[in-house]
Amino acid sequence: MGINFDELKNKATDALREHNDKIEGGLDKAADFAKSKFSGHDSQIDSGVDKAKGFINKYDDTPDDQPQQQNQQPPQGQ
Repeated sequence: MGINFDELKNKATDALREHNDKIEGGLDKAADFAKSKFSGHDSQIDSGVDKAKGFINKYDDTPDDQPQQQNQQPPQGQ
C-alpha cells in the first residue's frame, strides 16, 4: 500500500482554498511575532510573508479586488 500523492495534493489545495483567510491571518501574526524578536529585519520578514501570501493566493478562486465571503446563503424566497 503506497501513498497517494495526488490525493494529498488535492486535499492540500482544497484546504488552501477553503481557509485562505485564516492562513493569511496566521502569517500576519507570525510576522508580528518575528518582528518583535528580530528587530531591524522587518523588510525581510515582510518580504517572506508577501511571498507566502502570493503562493497561497494562487489557489484562491476569489478575484483580488473582491473580499472573500464565507457561508454564503442563497437569497430567501427563491
